[in-house]
Amino acid sequence: MKLKKLSLRVRIFIAMIFLVLVASILITGVAVYQYKEETEDYHKQRLERKEAAIQRHINFVIQETTFEVKTDKIPFIFKDEIYKIATTHNLPINIYDLEGQILKTSIASLTQESLETCLTAQVLNTLANTAAHRHVEKRMENEETYQSSYTYIKDSKSKPIAILNLPLLENDDFLAKELNEFLERIAFAYLFMLLMAVALAYVLSKYITKSLKTISDKINTTRLERRNQKIEIDSATEEISTLVNSYNSMIDELEESAVKLATSEREQAWREMAKQVAHEIKNPLTPMRLSVQSFQRKFNPSDENIHQKVDEYSKTLIQQIDTMSSIASAFSNFAKMPAQKNEMLNVVEIVDLSLDIFNEDYIEFSSNKEDIIAKFDRTQLIRVVTNLIKNGIQAIPEGQTPKIVVKVQEENEQVKITVSDNGIGITEENKSKIFEPKFTTKTSGMGLGLAMVKNIVETYNGNITFTSELGKGTTFIVSFPKK
Repeated sequence: MKLKKLSLRVRIFIAMIFLVLVASILITGVAVYQYKEETEDYHKQRLERKEAAIQRHINFVIQETTFEVKTDKIPFIFKDEIYKIATTHNLPINIYDLEGQILKTSIASLTQESLETCLTAQVLNTLANTAAHRHVEKRMENEETYQSSYTYIKDSKSKPIAILNLPLLENDDFLAKELNEFLERIAFAYLFMLLMAVALAYVLSKYITKSLKTISDKINTTRLERRNQKIEIDSATEEISTLVNSYNSMIDELEESAVKLATSEREQAWREMAKQVAHEIKNPLTPMRLSVQSFQRKFNPSDENIHQKVDEYSKTLIQQIDTMSSIASAFSNFAKMPAQKNEMLNVVEIVDLSLDIFNEDYIEFSSNKEDIIAKFDRTQLIRVVTNLIKNGIQAIPEGQTPKIVVKVQEENEQVKITVSDNGIGITEENKSKIFEPKFTTKTSGMGLGLAMVKNIVETYNGNITFTSELGKGTTFIVSFPKK
């Protein structure tokens, strides 16, 4: 599980190092095993060569001797010759009779403690019953390994007359030294290979993951609402190229889908807006139609109250026409994007000026400075303030003493305008919809005022927030940078 959490780059790096280490261990193991096999073959062949040479020498002595070639004459035949043979071939020699009793040895009497004076039945049986009439066994003496071969000494008629024993000491010092030198050299070679593997693994893993990281970064920054850049990687592998081509194809499809979606959303938005405008316009048209029809039915030029009725009829029509005009103005204002103007103005003065159009004594205004200079469009700032104040006034229920508090403050190179009311507040359900176009809780209006304010403020890199408590009121907070 832990390995799965590692990055691809680390896993490639670890895998390459692991392969080199495993290969090094396997090759070293094979080399040591091969050394042991060659050592055993060397001792085996060396004993066979020594045995063949000594047999030839013994046969020569038997042919040249003046003694009768019999078992009981062996000690006399090899009385002095056994030492010459042992010295010539640098190997101790023991001669036993056919019953396994020692007849003659080249080993000095002082070092004969470990000499077998009588052969075992196993050795005698093996010699007698095998076709080669030869037996080899290994034994340990004083922490040294000996190979002992047992063969027959035969007369000129190939009749066995004695048993020849050749104990060969397996001296591995020279071979062990060669093995150590070989292992030392191969260790340096493996160390060099390991360092090369580390460098190669680092470069290779970085090369592979670099392309993948580029693709990953591009995927993480891919957005439906904006234009995405395609990936361009030079000299990429076939797998990476396939992945890049798939991503680029996806970007093309995504852009095509985004265009279709944006077109569909715009069309849907305008359809909804058209429905809303049509609905709002129909509302005043109905009473206007009814008023005209009523006037037609009741019109009497001779009526003494005709002038009063014409005045009432005219006022009704004018009122409905004003309603339609305000609807058209709201829609027009929302559709206009505020153009940024590099106009340095006194925010305190402009906000105070905006309040003059209301001419209400329940609107309170204060500022922590007399002059707060900021970059903002004069008309748009008035728009923001008047819309927020209108929104606050309309939120105050009938029969309640209204109170609107407007404050302008400068904080950390930011201008903050707060508009508070003591209205009914905003429910939790409506808080997430308050800045949406067409959303309104009022019986009249198009619900575009707060959406327009948010649009204007964000155009000047500002933001608008609010806090509200049901039954106590709402505070809108507009902040934007001075420059």
